[in-house]
Amino acid sequence: MGVEEYVLINGIHQYLFHFGATDENPVLLFLHGGPGSSASLFAHAFQDNWEEQFTVIHWDQRGTGKTLTKNPESSPTVDVLLQDLLELIYYLKSRYHKQKIVLLGHSWGSVLGSLFIKDHPEEIAYYIGVGQVINKRASECLSYTKVKEATVQANNLSDLKKLEALGDYPGEQFDTQWLKKSLQLRKLQGKYHLTRKSNVSPLKTLLTSPLFQFSDLSALIKGNKANKELMIFLGSFDVHTNPATYQVPLYYIVGEDDWQTPAALTQDYVQRIKAPEKKIYIIQNAGHMAMVDQPTLFLNILRDIKKRQENGQETGQE
Repeated sequence: MGVEEYVLINGIHQYLFHFGATDENPVLLFLHGGPGSSASLFAHAFQDNWEEQFTVIHWDQRGTGKTLTKNPESSPTVDVLLQDLLELIYYLKSRYHKQKIVLLGHSWGSVLGSLFIKDHPEEIAYYIGVGQVINKRASECLSYTKVKEATVQANNLSDLKKLEALGDYPGEQFDTQWLKKSLQLRKLQGKYHLTRKSNVSPLKTLLTSPLFQFSDLSALIKGNKANKELMIFLGSFDVHTNPATYQVPLYYIVGEDDWQTPAALTQDYVQRIKAPEKKIYIIQNAGHMAMVDQPTLFLNILRDIKKRQENGQETGQE
């Protein structure tokens, strides 16, 4: 059984969901995507047996989910979220008596996680990037090209016209117009199965969550507006603007069929990284939601990462 709570973090009460079998395990903080897409409501669809390896913490970020419902006027900025994250980690370290925690960032959460470990490596045992955002502009270009290939192959003239209507995608400016166009591209990605590979229904998963309340539907709708500034920041994000040098071990998990954050970009970036340890795992028959598409393979990778870390500590490695 998990534990829900609201904790005062950086001036507002924020929602946490704790799930674990024993406090002896490492603490893993899951940074959800979006921005504005709570993972706590979907955890039951992919998190079976994670608690054997970790104490898992889901956090509804400022502007998202149950935290947004409790604080409807509090819209996030990147700087504020990074401060929220630091204070949350202090809280988790104190609660679970840990010197460091494990950070897992998915999609937008991988942007937040990558920025955080640059500034505060001393807080993090190791980092796991899932659906890692490398260069958003490059990702969108590759996504557009892949969708176009699929529509041509399907000989769907109607969808080709929809793509052409997007113009020179993604364009030069990441603004509200880009946001509208990106949503249209996402719909076509979904139609041609270029975002997820499983048949799991997001709506059914949401409604069957043991944490679900009807206010969560309202928060989902309001989340786009609350996170507009973060979405524009995400649009222009490029991890290459900072040196590829890290002080924490890095592990990346990528769906081979992920055309939202394409595997090729992550593979290229990992080759450039200098870190105490680095490794990339590519999961076949998985898309952007690799942990939902292939939950057993994903769990096996988490086990391998933990084992590598434990063996490294035993031999005196960082």
